[in-house]
Amino acid sequence: MLVYAITIFISAFLLFQVQPMIAKMILPWFGGSAAVWSTSMMFFQIILVVGYLYSYCTIRFLKPRQQALLHMSILGLSLLILPIIPSAGWKPTGDADPTLRILGLLAATIGLPYLLLSTTGPLLQAWYLQTHKGVVPYRLFALSNFGSMLALLSFPFAVEPYLTTRHQAILWSVCYGLFTVCCAYAGWRSRDGVQRHEDTDAAPEPIAWSLLSLWIVLPACAAVMLLAFTTHMSQNIAPIPFLWVVPLSIYLLSFILCFERENGYERQYYLPLLPVALGAVAFAIYANDQNASVKWAIPTFAIALFVCCMVCHGELARLKPHPRQLTLYYLMISVGGALGGMFVALIAPRIFHTDLELPLSLVVCALLIALLLRNESLAFLGPRFGSNTVVRVGLILLTVGLAVYLGYYERLDQKDYKLSLRNFYGVMRVRDEKDPGDLSEVRILVHGTINHGEQLLDPRYKYLATTYYGPTSGVGRALLRKQKESPAVRVAVIGLGAGVLASYCRPSDVFRFYEINPLVFQITTSQFTFYHDCPADKQVLFGDARLTMERQPDQAFDLIAVDAFSSDSIPVHLLTREAFALYFRHLKPDGVLAVHTSNHYLDLVPVCAQHAADMKKRIIVVDDDPENDHDYLFSTTWVLLSSNPTQFDGSEYKHEVSAAVVRKNLPTWTDNYSNLFKILK
Repeated sequence: MLVYAITIFISAFLLFQVQPMIAKMILPWFGGSAAVWSTSMMFFQIILVVGYLYSYCTIRFLKPRQQALLHMSILGLSLLILPIIPSAGWKPTGDADPTLRILGLLAATIGLPYLLLSTTGPLLQAWYLQTHKGVVPYRLFALSNFGSMLALLSFPFAVEPYLTTRHQAILWSVCYGLFTVCCAYAGWRSRDGVQRHEDTDAAPEPIAWSLLSLWIVLPACAAVMLLAFTTHMSQNIAPIPFLWVVPLSIYLLSFILCFERENGYERQYYLPLLPVALGAVAFAIYANDQNASVKWAIPTFAIALFVCCMVCHGELARLKPHPRQLTLYYLMISVGGALGGMFVALIAPRIFHTDLELPLSLVVCALLIALLLRNESLAFLGPRFGSNTVVRVGLILLTVGLAVYLGYYERLDQKDYKLSLRNFYGVMRVRDEKDPGDLSEVRILVHGTINHGEQLLDPRYKYLATTYYGPTSGVGRALLRKQKESPAVRVAVIGLGAGVLASYCRPSDVFRFYEINPLVFQITTSQFTFYHDCPADKQVLFGDARLTMERQPDQAFDLIAVDAFSSDSIPVHLLTREAFALYFRHLKPDGVLAVHTSNHYLDLVPVCAQHAADMKKRIIVVDDDPENDHDYLFSTTWVLLSSNPTQFDGSEYKHEVSAAVVRKNLPTWTDNYSNLFKILK
């Protein structure tokens, strides 16, 4: 058994080590959006289906010697793809939906090795069954999931903090070469399986369609919940590997516990916990205007996801078939996972105007379990829950109550919005509300859960700079100072938002807005007038700001404002040393780089301070807390950098200004290295 166990463990480890690694490598090319992870996960799940289908067909239609020769040949072919470093030719060049480009990039870079890794579990379990009569190979499935979980947990703690992405890819490629040797050896040892042990057991009964459906629906529900939970956290904190691997590790842990031994899933404990878990998540989704404290939100989501996955995968494990049908069983499980991934990554952004996957998955989970138990004896729950009838009625009431609760709060959350649109980059919404100071009604742009700019609707005040961009904010002070020094300034704004910074436009100025999301421009020009009324020489450049700037000649900007948050998550690739070097290439010698660092969860000031120290730039921090009777100006933190050491000596910077302190234990962020653990608030 040892050779099979070692090969399966290595394949599972590499299979899930490469997922966050390759996703992080391509994240900067596609705007740092949380949807990059959802799309990558969908790709991995689809390839998993293809791999399991390959295993099923190989075992069913080929003799053991043919199986071994075929697999060994493809293993050798896959080595030609190494190392798995994405080609720069896949970088996007416009603002089109990047889903297909991401799928193509992943297929070309990791497709064949990932496919072969995905076949290893079911294929080697079948080979083990062929060469060892009477064994039950499901413990090898648990071992596979243990290897996968170990890979995921090791990535943010033992790999990402110490290795650059390039070194990660090279090391992984070397380990993959070792795997091909082990797998080829296992295949060669299994080539005479049937001849050694002729299987005389009676053929198992045919699988009913109802059972096949459950093999698909249960893992599909768990996969939807996994990705919906992950997307919710990534959009509102940061699209970082840690927030990808924790939910996925929990998901795999449930597989391990449910398949390692018969009593790994105890229905009498987990089923009563399910309503508690679903209720906790339902509350957490809408708590504090969907900006719940990270200190309790992440544990709540993690524990609830564990309970839900334990129930889905536990019920799935109870339905496992005769070992001779394991390849079909695994195939159906992978089909369910792929369907769940496709729903979240492909279907939901195109049919929903808001993020409905998470609340919808809670209701579907409750409904699925209620239907699954409708004809079963519930004696395992004991007398404390009453008769079977009472429990079934309770499950129905729970499902209905959960649906009503979530529907009510979703409707309550949406009723004030006059517009709600969604695409690959998330949900954009617009609402009007009365300013408490009675100055004017305001129109607000919301991305995810975060205000991305607002405009006073009274014609007398509609040109006032609002929210994070008031005259006393860091960017406001820097821009007004530049306009006082020169009759014509050149300004770059990374992140259009509602276009509030266009309120500073003068006819002689030049404003360039870099925006990756075409939906933002559509909403800004139709619902707000800042950009339309800007009298300057203005233009919106679509696509990722870094990629666009890399293709441009030096622009000689007087000021570059970086404010490209997606909901409350940050595009890390816009805050690396290479990104700052690019900004200063496009700035005049006395130009100012203004970086918006206001964030609920992350302290971004030390990151900027480290770059300033490395690049010998003057840096200050402007913590602005406007004292006024109106809500249209927000407290903000902007970091300002300049090559000119006297740039910040003027009267504009006498108040609310402090020095940026370099944190000794914080390594410099680069395109090959970044770690958000050290800057969590």
